[in-house]
Amino acid sequence: MRHVHFRDLGLLDYAAAWDLQKRLFQETIDIKLANRTLPAEAQRPTRDHLLFCEHPHVYTLGKSGRQSHLLLNEQGLREKGVQFFPIDRGGDITYHGPGQLVVYPILDLDHHFTDIHRFLRTLEEAVIGTLEAYGIRAGRITGLTGVWLDAEEPVKARKICAFGIRASRWVTMHGLALNVNTDLTYFGNIVPCGIRDKGVTSMAHELGEAVDMEAVKQRMKLELADLFDVEVV
Repeated sequence: MRHVHFRDLGLLDYAAAWDLQKRLFQETIDIKLANRTLPAEAQRPTRDHLLFCEHPHVYTLGKSGRQSHLLLNEQGLREKGVQFFPIDRGGDITYHGPGQLVVYPILDLDHHFTDIHRFLRTLEEAVIGTLEAYGIRAGRITGLTGVWLDAEEPVKARKICAFGIRASRWVTMHGLALNVNTDLTYFGNIVPCGIRDKGVTSMAHELGEAVDMEAVKQRMKLELADLFDVEVV
């Protein structure tokens, strides 16, 4: 069984987490490229990584996003104490902050399945399974990446988990952000994921009480290990 090396980074500045991701991502790609020129007995194995963290207040804008979906100017960002980063993932704009579980899988999909669509659906399934353990019924909306509540009712549908990834040579980075105890008011300063007609929610909002983040992390680890058929070490 393939191992995934896990780290809980705690509350970490977005730039520091992004730098760590980029380093692990590039190390994996460099090994794969070097292995192409080496005999089998000299090749080095790649490592899979799973990073959990929370971030201080920050908005990130994906490569396909619109700057206009950030509804604050520089002064407004400063006044609210929020950072802003245009970054190298897919998707539009989203918010990260305390009380939100951010998951960064840096995986070599050559050892799993070389299918980005399947990769995203598998991450979504891990979130759906995690929420199910708390009695929260979640699902998908066709054409919209993410995990939603009341997905089958357009007027009531609200997003509880956003996704955005980058992949090169079948190595992944970035990932998902599950709203656990998130302060949802920060989503009011953006057009979340570029979608104007859907709401945003959190586990705490749906359950009416704060949720134990450590328990959510443990459940998420179990779901990911099962779905990717790996051992998290």
